[in-house]
Formats: sequence, C-alpha cells, structure tokens
Amino acid sequence: MANAVTKETLIGEIVNKHPETVDILLSIGMHCLGCPASQMESLEEACAVHGIPAEQVVDAINAKIAQ
Repeated sequence: MANAVTKETLIGEIVNKHPETVDILLSIGMHCLGCPASQMESLEEACAVHGIPAEQVVDAINAKIAQ
C-alpha cells in the first residue's frame, strides 16, 4: 500500500494527506492536532504521550484509508 501510514509517519502528514482519519485521532484523545508542535511529531511519539499502542492506531488509520 503506497500511502500506508506507519509509526514513523508525522501527525501533520497524516492530517494533511488523509483528513478522513482525523476522527480516529480525535477519538483516542489526540485533540492537539492543530498544535504546531504536534505536526512534527511521529504517530509513535504521539501514541506514547497518550499511552496508546501505536500499532493499533496504525491499523485503524490504514483500514480507514483503504475504504
């Protein structure tokens, strides 16, 4: 999958390239999506801050993108 999101994908890149996945990020408590600092944070880093397993979020985002 060429557009697959990984743990290393930046939050800003996810939000910009795949806005349809924002609801997933918001639903797990990532309400800081508009913060400039979060834009340069990897999905793995953001998940660690929120205490969420990154692989679960990666799977959910990629499933949404594939729809």
